[in-house]
Amino acid sequence: MIAGPDGPIECLVTGGGTPVTVFAHGLAASIDETRPFGSGVDGTRVFFHFRGHGATVGSQAPWHFGGLAAELCAVVAAYGGSRALGVSLGAGALLRAAVSTPGVFDRLVLVLPAGIDRPRTDPAIERLQHQAELIERHDLPGLAAALVVELPASVRVRPDVQFWAKRQARRLSATSVARALRELPSQHPLDSRDELKAVECPVLLIAQEDDAAHPWAVARDLAEVLPRAELTIFGGGGLVWSHRAELRALISTFFNT
Repeated sequence: MIAGPDGPIECLVTGGGTPVTVFAHGLAASIDETRPFGSGVDGTRVFFHFRGHGATVGSQAPWHFGGLAAELCAVVAAYGGSRALGVSLGAGALLRAAVSTPGVFDRLVLVLPAGIDRPRTDPAIERLQHQAELIERHDLPGLAAALVVELPASVRVRPDVQFWAKRQARRLSATSVARALRELPSQHPLDSRDELKAVECPVLLIAQEDDAAHPWAVARDLAEVLPRAELTIFGGGGLVWSHRAELRALISTFFNT
């Protein structure tokens, strides 16, 4: 546990030496689900839980990307991080941190970014609101089914996917993440995408097709604005579920070069 802006932050450190890379998970996700993105990355790897996730204390303040970016920056400062990877919500927090603290990072990876500077009102937002209701009612079977529906159709019936969904439902029912599911999805990390012009380090953007919660067009728009960006779009099937080897090679090559 390290000191954060609103209380202790739970961290897991693997590897050793330099460089130090910080990994930020997605909304309602966890350190365990983020660790595959660090497989093969050299140096020290620091994984952490945002507020309301894992053992990190849930703040009573409203959820917003400024607060999440502050937590991420606290982890970066505590471990001397110079690089970072963010997934979905973590990518949004990383965008906010990168424009507010220019020069801190020398390499960034944004996996499945979901928004930039415009609010979202699509059906994916409504599904997250429904998940919040299921968590508050402790409806574990319903929540597990709702989590499976979010995954590509090609993997939904796999035993490992079914096991993951049931375990995820049990974990989420013991957290305060329902507030985050209600408050965060309609927000956006930046006031203006023009702020991204100040991010001068290399940025790898990773998206996938057929993902309503993370439209690949968001990553494309980021690639057009960020000064030093490269974009990779995977086919459907889920990044970790169907493209784990290619994803590992892509991220480790980018970071280790």
